Amino acid sequence: MSDRMSDRMSEGPWLVVGLGNPGPTYAAHRHNIGQQVLDLLAARVGGKLRPHPRGRADVLEGRLGGVPGVRVVLARPRSYMNETGGPVASLATFYKVPPERVVAVHDELDIPFGALRLKLGGGDNGHNGLRSIRRSLGTGDFHRVRCGIGRPPGRQDPADFVLSGFSAAERKEVPLFVDNAADAVEALVAEGLDRAQNTWHG
Repeated sequence: MSDRMSDRMSEGPWLVVGLGNPGPTYAAHRHNIGQQVLDLLAARVGGKLRPHPRGRADVLEGRLGGVPGVRVVLARPRSYMNETGGPVASLATFYKVPPERVVAVHDELDIPFGALRLKLGGGDNGHNGLRSIRRSLGTGDFHRVRCGIGRPPGRQDPADFVLSGFSAAERKEVPLFVDNAADAVEALVAEGLDRAQNTWHG
């Protein structure tokens, strides 16, 4: 085991948050791709997301990134996208997670469908969930796993586009897309941002 991996395992947990809107009405929308990734990560951990008493979110504690793995808290806020920050900040305080160990998994209009980009810090690029997290944490210095959904065709309003389902062609690719995004999250928490970017930025 490398010294870098050993250090990451001995540190506190990562808080991995899947962004989206709550309830079955929104589950298959482009805006909820982050929650689809989180559900797959929960399956990999081998547990079930359960309501947290303080965080207005469903959470699962476990390990990702191989054996013995890195400690993570997986979280799916039960608030709407533009109110995501409150639950995230509450969970970060409860689990004593600093902003730089928070990972927001979210949809991104400015990245082609199926592509992934990882980064630490930056603006919100008009994304209401990121804006809410920045406001509640008091900083933008948290990690993001940006899941590309592409721009809407023609003159379709981007707000309508993100709150709609994937096209028939895209739906065939979504399982692989979600699987890749989950792999990227695991690489980020286990190997660090630089190595994860080298793998997933191509």
